[in-house]
Amino acid sequence: MNKKLHFSSARTGEKQQDRWQTPAAVFEQLNEEFGFTLDAAAEPETALCDYYFTAEDDALSQDWSGQTVYCNPPYSKTRQFAEKAMEESIKGATVVMVLPARTDTRAFHDSLTGGEVRFIKGRLKFLQNGQEQDAAPFPSMVTVMGPGIEPSMRKVEKDNLKGA
Repeated sequence: MNKKLHFSSARTGEKQQDRWQTPAAVFEQLNEEFGFTLDAAAEPETALCDYYFTAEDDALSQDWSGQTVYCNPPYSKTRQFAEKAMEESIKGATVVMVLPARTDTRAFHDSLTGGEVRFIKGRLKFLQNGQEQDAAPFPSMVTVMGPGIEPSMRKVEKDNLKGA
């Protein structure tokens, strides 16, 4: 498996705004729990799963059926990815996303609260071009949607994302 890291987290209007890579410890914990088969928002050099979609593949128009999906989407498209995750989870995919904890958004209320929401205590340090950056200027959350996932919300620690 490619251990390089993936992107997300809009900060500026620059081209790099959505290219923030998931911290390795975050992905490893979630992958151990869920066993991902698809990275839905990747680049070839940073894909976290053997099967992945790039921006050119347009994950929003692809079928995620039968997959256990990891997604740290470009945060400029949070709403679109939240809607897609909800749709695919209804069709049977398990979808786990790392997102800003923006509870005031339509995406949060309309698409993300039908599953499990894990609010991460503290701020994550995403990477850019493989280099750890300062702590994100926002709190993060993990959302889990799919078969057998009951709606719930809870606080977790960065080093224990399962929280159990």
